[in-house]
Amino acid sequence: MTEPARQGGYYLKSKTDDYITPAELYKTLDDEFHFTFDACPLHSRVDNLNAPWGERTFCNPPYSNTPGWVAKANAEWRLGKLVVLLIPVRTDTVYFHEHILNQAELRFYRGRIRFHSTSNVQLNRAPFPSMLVVFHPQTPPPDAPPLSEAGTAVKVN
Repeated sequence: MTEPARQGGYYLKSKTDDYITPAELYKTLDDEFHFTFDACPLHSRVDNLNAPWGERTFCNPPYSNTPGWVAKANAEWRLGKLVVLLIPVRTDTVYFHEHILNQAELRFYRGRIRFHSTSNVQLNRAPFPSMLVVFHPQTPPPDAPPLSEAGTAVKVN
């Protein structure tokens, strides 16, 4: 979850994905969205990337595979489910343009989130900005094609 700053066109990777969403942040989101499922609980033995999700899902995915989790979130949304993702702001990525842009509500956090270690110790602020991606159920209908295929995304060289 802690991808260091981008250098030379690549995001450096952390040695671990074992970071926890701050409890107060999760509670605020849960109070709003009333989650019934956490797609990425710490130390889960279930492969939720390949399993069905609940009707109201929170997902702070392992950032080592953000594209896979974003694609899964989009697929679950297309089944009529609410999915809320907490991910790094990476608006220049293919997954952002194919699975998020014009398909979800975006909320950008001002400042940097302080994630917690597995022993619930507050860590330094994340080295990247974070965003909340909210896939609201039935908006648009789950069978609608991605809007990026309709020409709303423009490739810049």
